[in-house]
Amino acid sequence: MSVQKTVTQQFNVEIESTYNVSESRPEEGYFFFVYNIRIRNSGNASAQLMNRHWIITDALGRIEEVRGPGVVGLQPHIKPGQFFSYESACPLRTSSGSMKGTYEMRGSNGENFNIEIPEFFLISPQALH
Repeated sequence: MSVQKTVTQQFNVEIESTYNVSESRPEEGYFFFVYNIRIRNSGNASAQLMNRHWIITDALGRIEEVRGPGVVGLQPHIKPGQFFSYESACPLRTSSGSMKGTYEMRGSNGENFNIEIPEFFLISPQALH
């Protein structure tokens, strides 16, 4: 398990990632990773998570970018002192890789800003041998 943290605009993003053995098929070049993200508002104003932008890189340097509204079908409002957490997954064609990106937030004043999703690593047991 890998844990990464960052703070941007008074929003803390913490990520834990794990390799999912039961969903992976290494012999077919399919490696499945699950990640849990917790976004905490340590500021004094609410904001809504509007969009996400992921940059996914596999062990061969292939990059895939994913953009879309919200996360897991939601565009949560995060009030001061509260957090939002969710679980998602990422398949790779290689036994390791990484993810990073940004969340586009809309502040209570109507202005948009980005918060950083720190780079975190997706590493299967096969990558360690």
